[in-house]
Amino acid sequence: MKSLHAQGSKLADSQQQLDILAHGAATMDAFTLIPFQQKIEQIGLYPLQPTAMNIFQVNLGKMCNQVCRHCHVDAGPDRKVIMTRETMQQCLEILQLHPNFTTVDLTGGAPELNPDFRWFVDEIRKLNRHVIVRCNLTIILANKRFNDLPDYFKSHSIEVVSSLPSYTRDRTDRQRGDGVFEDSIKALQLLNSVGYGIDGTDLVLNLVYNPAGAFLPPAQQALEKEYKAALGKDFGISFNSLYTITNMPISRYLDYLLQSGNYEKYMEKLLGAFNPAAAANVMCRNTLSVGWDGYLYDCDFNQMLDLKVDCTAKHVSMFDATALANRHIVVNQHCFGCTAGAGSSCGGAVTQ
Repeated sequence: MKSLHAQGSKLADSQQQLDILAHGAATMDAFTLIPFQQKIEQIGLYPLQPTAMNIFQVNLGKMCNQVCRHCHVDAGPDRKVIMTRETMQQCLEILQLHPNFTTVDLTGGAPELNPDFRWFVDEIRKLNRHVIVRCNLTIILANKRFNDLPDYFKSHSIEVVSSLPSYTRDRTDRQRGDGVFEDSIKALQLLNSVGYGIDGTDLVLNLVYNPAGAFLPPAQQALEKEYKAALGKDFGISFNSLYTITNMPISRYLDYLLQSGNYEKYMEKLLGAFNPAAAANVMCRNTLSVGWDGYLYDCDFNQMLDLKVDCTAKHVSMFDATALANRHIVVNQHCFGCTAGAGSSCGGAVTQ
């Protein structure tokens, strides 16, 4: 399988990305958006604060067997940073002390590439937490040691969430790399064969759609029907739900916007589609994001921009539930991506 890029994002510096989000690239005419803070002030949401903390999202590292064009994590085979078992143990101690975290959402990179992945999952399940694994599908076929992942997921009742940019080969491979569609279909069939996504089982398989260009995703329910019809007819594949996620203007996708000359138009599109109902239900209000190194963030996107939580508890080693529950969520211009149209979260659209 060929990767789309030999290297990661050219915008590796988080401060450079924040500067571009606020003021545009140096090669462009002056371009300044209405600040996101101002937009949520107008609807009485600022300062934005948590409404609950029930999802504990953990990034196990940036190592991945793919290099996807839209990846906001800038993950790939050359990204060697992974979470240590020591940091995982600190996460487990937090979960043990705080039962309000009912769901643990494991991300990467490919989280399965962390050598302590299965140990960590085993320990989380001992604490009786619901586990979500964001599996890129192709990892199941990447190496013999991953071939049993469908059975492993089943034995732990893990919810599997997987990206599939299209139900056609051409569009998927353009976004994720040559051969990805074929391997993704095979992996989905393997998951189906053990019961995932099949009516009458409790094995949940959800797919994720990200737009391939500089536009917003279509209506989630309508697109889900298209996916189910096409994947069922052509490959006999079943799944539970489709999540539509707006591409955030950070990392590789920001590279794409700048290189294609679509940055200003895309940001104006996000601002024009600002939805107060989506803003009230953004995922950072009930999710805490843990970086591979144990630092805490309001969301996965803030993590990639190194915007740590705005309170004293900035690391799992300093965890303070009261401080985190009362913090002000850090916002910036990329937040327009989560509040456009039907809204966008790791669980898809947040409004109908």
